[in-house]
Amino acid sequence: MAAVLEFFKNNEVFIYLLLGILAVWQIRKFTVGWDELRSAAFGLEQESARARLNWATTMLVLIFILGVAEFGLVSFVFPNIPGASPLLTPTIDLLATPTTTLIAANEASGTDNSAPAATLPAEVSGCTPDQIDITFPPNGETIRGVVEIYGTADIPNFGFYKFEMSPVNDVNWLTVQAGDVPTKEDRLGYWDTTRLQVGDYALRLVVTDNQGNALEPCTVQVRVEAPEEP
Repeated sequence: MAAVLEFFKNNEVFIYLLLGILAVWQIRKFTVGWDELRSAAFGLEQESARARLNWATTMLVLIFILGVAEFGLVSFVFPNIPGASPLLTPTIDLLATPTTTLIAANEASGTDNSAPAATLPAEVSGCTPDQIDITFPPNGETIRGVVEIYGTADIPNFGFYKFEMSPVNDVNWLTVQAGDVPTKEDRLGYWDTTRLQVGDYALRLVVTDNQGNALEPCTVQVRVEAPEEP
């Protein structure tokens, strides 16, 4: 089922274009049939013109129904199929620009990038089990490389979620990944830490309802270490 819906989602523009071409063609046939019906002088000609007119009308109604069905599938059915959201596709390059900015800032300030930062007391806040929660990495965990983020983003009137990162005590948050499908105790996405400086970071999960209201985020603190040598 998800594969079929994904086909309709990925080919949405092509399908609308095809339906539009068919609609123009049938509108032309409808116009020709209408003109023939008005100018027909004999019963046989009228019957033929009326048949073409009815066929064009039927096809236009069918095209309209197909267009409405396509819109409903991609706008309402597809986003509610678990695992079908394109926003959850792992994209490791999401952190390329933000992490470059962090590295440049450290170099400009003369920070020794090879020296690990002092470990700060781990803190956790705002997490609500079964609604907004990060279950992996747990608070105080040491991580490296590409990390799978697990947790729950499932609130009433769910809109979307995103998880963000920031160096500890930094007020600037960078979005790592986002999703528009409610998730309960499952994978939320990926976090590529390979280009981050060794140190302590805050990771938070922000969930927004369908009215655009963001609830208090679930925040954990983790320690990022250098990737293991191959």
